[in-house]
Amino acid sequence: MLNHPVKIGFAPTKRDVFTNPEALTIRRQIKERVLSLGIELVDIEGINEDSLLQFPSDIEKAVKIYKEAGVDGLFCPHCNFGAESVVARIAAAVGKPVLLWGPRDGAPAPFDGRTRDSLCGLFATGKVLRRFNVPFTYLTNCGAEEESFAFGVRSFAAVCAVVRDFRSTRVLQISTRPEPFWTVMFNEGELLERFGLQVFPVTLQEVVCELERLEREEAPAVAEAMRDIRCRLNCGEADEEQLLRMARLLVGVQNLAGKNGCNSVAIQCWEPLQRAVGAACCTVNGILTERGLPVACERASSVFFADLTIRHPDNDNSVLLWHCGNFPPSLAIDAKARALSVLHNPFGDCASQSNWEIRHGDITVCRFDGDHGEYRLMIGEGKGVDGPPTVGTYSWFEVDSWPRWERHLVEGPYIHHCAGAHGRFGHILYEACKYLGIEADPISPRAEEFRDRWLGR
Repeated sequence: MLNHPVKIGFAPTKRDVFTNPEALTIRRQIKERVLSLGIELVDIEGINEDSLLQFPSDIEKAVKIYKEAGVDGLFCPHCNFGAESVVARIAAAVGKPVLLWGPRDGAPAPFDGRTRDSLCGLFATGKVLRRFNVPFTYLTNCGAEEESFAFGVRSFAAVCAVVRDFRSTRVLQISTRPEPFWTVMFNEGELLERFGLQVFPVTLQEVVCELERLEREEAPAVAEAMRDIRCRLNCGEADEEQLLRMARLLVGVQNLAGKNGCNSVAIQCWEPLQRAVGAACCTVNGILTERGLPVACERASSVFFADLTIRHPDNDNSVLLWHCGNFPPSLAIDAKARALSVLHNPFGDCASQSNWEIRHGDITVCRFDGDHGEYRLMIGEGKGVDGPPTVGTYSWFEVDSWPRWERHLVEGPYIHHCAGAHGRFGHILYEACKYLGIEADPISPRAEEFRDRWLGR
């Protein structure tokens, strides 16, 4: 599953021409500060007398420690000038995102000269990392006690999580795409070859067999899922049998994902699935996403997964982020309004559609897409605002200039589907693209603003 803690390799460095006691003090202070931010560190304590990277003989030992621990990134604070070649060779061998930073130097002593020159060392290490073709994230030379340091370290940890989870993506593909949806076709082989993204297809019949097994065995997990659904939603309109089919589908999809080692799901949610299992999956998708298994519908190709649908009737810069009920219940603007409605079909009624508006505030959206062998990540930020109520799960999303967004999206290589999350995370996604070999494609804010956030602006 996603969301397991990030491990950061702690790789402090020094150079002997500067004072040793001060470097040791700074090492300790930096480690304590990072740990206070809730970041898990893998230290190299004991690698040499000072536990600071300095000599070529440190390289093999440090790489072994980081690889055996399974670090997701490296943090390379320069406790004085630092050993640029040692840092670069370790970073190249580990192959994870790198955070480069050093504490701001104090005033030079009038007659004794300077004691650290960490900034000077950062210039050197940045150049050598480039020589080794190692991408890195730079955090402005500042004090470890400053808020910009805390923001930068937490943001880097989030970058490491994005890179790790993207590289380990294995999608359970349930059935094929709906025939009319030519927009969601994809090149499975190319995604595997270029990005390591794996797709594990299963048929609707395999889903049916799993649900039949759950019914025969009266699986306790189904009863637990029933209680979970009732706890999350106002289910007044749905009867017991409808909810039971819905609970079996929830458990069945989760089981198939676990059995096949998948950490996300793409599901063909239209009529064939509803006919086959007697349940619609809109609300199931939202609950699974909330449980840590992101599910996208209308695909056989998060926090929430939406369609960009219609423009606001009065606000020229707002558009409706909508889907028929797959947003996680915890996002609802009002917990009392989490209503589950029944879908009436010729082949039977399905408890299916959730109806609520999600909370307002900052929202980041993105879309990974491509064609003709070129892939980009569209990134944009806006905010949830007031607008007319509608059925399904939704938010009215306001941006700086919707006409500019609209043109950008129509001209592609994107479609009307996007992932969304509450908060301003564009700088994290933008930075992650550096490590994934994907072209970052920000709409708003522009790239310069995302880069400036790493400078504490």
